[in-house]
Amino acid sequence: MSPGLSSGTSAGMAPERKSAEAAGEGRPGGSGAATPEGASPVPPARSASGAVKAMGLSLNAITREAEEARVLRQALSEGERVVTVDPARIEASFVEDRLMIEGVADPDFETLVESVRESGQQVPVLLRPHPEKPGVYQTAYGHRRIRAAARLGRPVKAIIRALSDDELVLAQGKENAERRNLSFIERALFAQNLAQRGFDRKMIGEALAVQKSELSRLMQVIESVPNNFVRFIGPAPKVGRERWMKLGEILSKDARQVQGIDVVYSDKFRAADSDRRFQMLFSHLDAIGKPMKVKRSAAVPGQPADPASGKGARPLADARGRVFARLRVEAGATRIEFAEDTPTAFIEAATALLVEAHQRFAQEEAGDS
Repeated sequence: MSPGLSSGTSAGMAPERKSAEAAGEGRPGGSGAATPEGASPVPPARSASGAVKAMGLSLNAITREAEEARVLRQALSEGERVVTVDPARIEASFVEDRLMIEGVADPDFETLVESVRESGQQVPVLLRPHPEKPGVYQTAYGHRRIRAAARLGRPVKAIIRALSDDELVLAQGKENAERRNLSFIERALFAQNLAQRGFDRKMIGEALAVQKSELSRLMQVIESVPNNFVRFIGPAPKVGRERWMKLGEILSKDARQVQGIDVVYSDKFRAADSDRRFQMLFSHLDAIGKPMKVKRSAAVPGQPADPASGKGARPLADARGRVFARLRVEAGATRIEFAEDTPTAFIEAATALLVEAHQRFAQEEAGDS
């Protein structure tokens, strides 16, 4: 028997009660437990609240529960045993498929932890012997269940199967496809990671259960958004392809990336959830990218009039005396208004210089205090 591994039987997998574990690997959407081979499912007791909950079950959740039961029945029919493994001897899959944000609470994972604490782990994970480390195992699927068990200091119930690299990623992708709980950008990242490890498009499409056209869209997006910004934002489950593509277009300019770094390192950004992070970065950079137009306004009392326009503002002119912008102060607010014919490239360069100047000023102020 390998170190850190003990044998078990299907009897240890009998469901104790319905829990959130069936949905624990991803977003909420259903509950359920695997049915041991040869046992008949026992209908839950009906009550008014149970009926309401039953009506709320989605088709995805029902499909997921059926798939979990099928996997367990198949494993038992093939003579595979459910064993317990020390989580310290389990490593993640060699292909990343999830984005996690450090320091930000994950309600779905916390629900899973509580479910395992109260009801135990009802569905086994799938592992393979590590190809390079004796006594260590590599995860095909069930990463979140393993993390929950590790949090609670409990062994992991698992099925050990000898899998090739291709078989592992297919099992990993199939699990994600059945649960439908990876966000758009996580699926794109999974596709990119597979491609970088040398898997061909056919295998990647099979692992993600997508057609060629959808795979092309996933690859197009993940290649357009700098990887560090993807990781700063996280999974962003509510954000789809079009908005990620738009963000990629904005970040294609180096000046925008400089401006974006200021946002992602802010305390407000770090405290936000993933969807909010995306919106904060997108809104900030999108607003900067829009060319500013001259706005006519009345002269400010007590402020000398602009001789070029007859309005209250301070002109900003080049060496030839041509006014390209005006510094305007109104009601305590100061703004720079660029002329309508000012090139966009100049506005972007000026904005980047302003950001750099503000950073230097802030550092000097901090040094003086």
